[in-house]
Amino acid sequence: MTAPLTPPPPPRDQSPHEPWQPPGAGYPAPAPQDASYEQDGPGMKTELREAAVVTVAVALGGVLLGLLWWWLAPHVPLVGDVVDKSWVVYLKDSEGEQAVGVDGTFTLLAVGLGVLSALAVFLWRRRGGVPLVVALTVGGLLASLLAWRLGMWLGPAKDVLAHAKSAGKGVTFSAPLKLGAKGALLAWSVATLVVHLGLTALFGPRDPEPPYLQQGPVPTDGYGTPSS
Repeated sequence: MTAPLTPPPPPRDQSPHEPWQPPGAGYPAPAPQDASYEQDGPGMKTELREAAVVTVAVALGGVLLGLLWWWLAPHVPLVGDVVDKSWVVYLKDSEGEQAVGVDGTFTLLAVGLGVLSALAVFLWRRRGGVPLVVALTVGGLLASLLAWRLGMWLGPAKDVLAHAKSAGKGVTFSAPLKLGAKGALLAWSVATLVVHLGLTALFGPRDPEPPYLQQGPVPTDGYGTPSS
């Protein structure tokens, strides 16, 4: 006769405190990544459309800059005279700083409007992004160019000799409105870029934490001690 078969022992409960638990036991299973987390912002097409709108809107702000520059910039006084039967034009005040004031007025106005445009865009879309930054930079440059040309067109005539002849000998008249320091054309773009990046860094939305990095049960080393 054969001996009766001994039934196998019942399986032991796999406790997280037992050292022989299978590898990976006690560790939380990674949660499936949310599909919405993969989307960065509203989408590239929407960002490009918004960037185009911002570029046009900021560029049109150059009309306001040109009008303010023409209105607020100091006038450079000139005087016409006849020397050897030919007209000559010279500065009435050779030590005057009106020409510097013309450039300074344009620069200050451009910086102010650049700050306002950056603030308006940030309040409209409380986030950053390459398209918006490029739109603000390009729009500011276009606005400055438009303001420069508009101010020159609205200012005194460019033909200084003809203006001197029409005014008369020894009569003071204003020089054409011109921008001596061409670097002022970048003032709007630089101001709006710095302000918008600063606002986005301080008050912009933060990226959501991925689900698999969120706090979960602390894994142990099999003896109840949290693993390092």
